[in-house]
Amino acid sequence: MSQHQTDGGGPGTAPAGGGPPEHAELPEYAERVLDVADLIPPGRVMTYGDIAEWLGEGGPRQVGRVMALYGSAVPWWRVVRADGTLLPAHELRALDHYRAEGTPLREASRQAEGHIPRIDMRRARWDGHARGDGGGPGGSGEPVGSGDPGGRGGRGGPVGAGGPGEKAHT
Repeated sequence: MSQHQTDGGGPGTAPAGGGPPEHAELPEYAERVLDVADLIPPGRVMTYGDIAEWLGEGGPRQVGRVMALYGSAVPWWRVVRADGTLLPAHELRALDHYRAEGTPLREASRQAEGHIPRIDMRRARWDGHARGDGGGPGGSGEPVGSGDPGGRGGRGGPVGAGGPGEKAHT
């Protein structure tokens, strides 16, 4: 059985009768996506497109689909839309996480509907390098999983993007 399993609950998980069965083994691409989401440091984010580009496979919609179906098993709030807007129906939960982690935000103007802040993408976006030492899990300075044709990450599982179990938004 894979490391990440659906928990049958949480944001964006498929309703009963739709989506994967609870505790189903994940497709390889989904496992890779979720592994990448797990690597994003607190206070930082990657977009759906960033993850697809980093993996060299799929696109924002495919990553979003993985997050919608399986993302509740990882820190889903760290996988975001490219414009920094928060996921509809999950804004407040995500905002609590962003504030707790110190994720850079841009406060909404009074004219903005609901006055919900956006993520400050310029400051919050993570490029796949580990913080502090300038290197990935191996300390090489390369993005995590780069140069590893087998796609295996430091946790012994495939490296991939991942996410929140949220609905696909690109």
